[in-house]
Amino acid sequence: MRKGAITQGSVLKAIAEYDQLGRDEFLTKYGFAEAVEYVVVHEGRQYDSKAIAGVAHLWDHGRPLKPGEFSGGKDHAAAWLKRAGFQVKAVKNPDWARDEIILACQLVMENGWKGLDAQDARVVELSALLQLLPIHAEAERNEKFRNPNGVARKTFDIATRHPEYQGKPTKGGALDVAVLKEFLARPEEMTWVAQLIRQGIVTGELRTLAPTDDEEFDDDYSAPEGRLLMRRHQARERNKSLRKKKIASVLRRGGRLECEACGFDFEGVYGDRGAGYIECHHVLPLHVAGEGRSKLSDLALICANCHRMIHRRAPWPTPGELRASIEQKHAADRRAAEVLARRRRAADVQTPNP
Repeated sequence: MRKGAITQGSVLKAIAEYDQLGRDEFLTKYGFAEAVEYVVVHEGRQYDSKAIAGVAHLWDHGRPLKPGEFSGGKDHAAAWLKRAGFQVKAVKNPDWARDEIILACQLVMENGWKGLDAQDARVVELSALLQLLPIHAEAERNEKFRNPNGVARKTFDIATRHPEYQGKPTKGGALDVAVLKEFLARPEEMTWVAQLIRQGIVTGELRTLAPTDDEEFDDDYSAPEGRLLMRRHQARERNKSLRKKKIASVLRRGGRLECEACGFDFEGVYGDRGAGYIECHHVLPLHVAGEGRSKLSDLALICANCHRMIHRRAPWPTPGELRASIEQKHAADRRAAEVLARRRRAADVQTPNP
């Protein structure tokens, strides 16, 4: 039996039995608990996705899957059901992304660092805007996704974490505190970041940029401005026409296509296979780059490794700063090697020959 090989017909049979027995009896019969991540939607009704997927196996393979044999998450039950043509919805809404918190924090700051009620027109407007952000997949959202009540709660999560707040803070999260600290340290810069996100959504530019291959935006690949401006940043870096112009301008001046941080030369190492190859990095911070066109002077030629290291953790170093860091590391290594060599020579002198 191949897990996940379920047909639309088998799913409909499982749903029919669910309707006949009722939820509690169906789940008890097959040993499943209530869904905690996803539900499958059929004819306006919601069903526990993991249980339905597991029981569907009965009709396709002769026995149902046991709960411990698979997960109810997006890689198993939810994916199988979607592949069979069914709509799958999240039970809980996804955590707030940095971009969303930036927009909420700007609103709280403009309100004197006080939370706002769900009926406030500014909260209603932000709720509508957040629902347009192309960050969370439709299947990850439920009917309450970023509604005014949820947005209002988030404004209080932020406001009650302000250093001057005297009462008990609401739950919130670590990312709320991190974004709040950035607004307190750099209010003008972060306000401009929020405006860029808003403009990009209203104009449609940020709504059409697809997620990149690197976009599991965690501590290992990040930008303080959020993932949407990061997408635009990467789209500019991957602009083939601009990259060709940058390379041509360097070659016209008699330069070499070597990394501006570490000096790596692809052709020098890989020969013809590496000829003409190097990556482009947009040096300007995302909030500075704004909406204008990129100039060749805004770009730096850089190898893939250094490019990744620059983007690995915010704030991003410039290629020059990364080069200085590399040189400092090499100098420290040389000093350590010299100290070790001196110690070995001293040990050789003190050790008599047999």
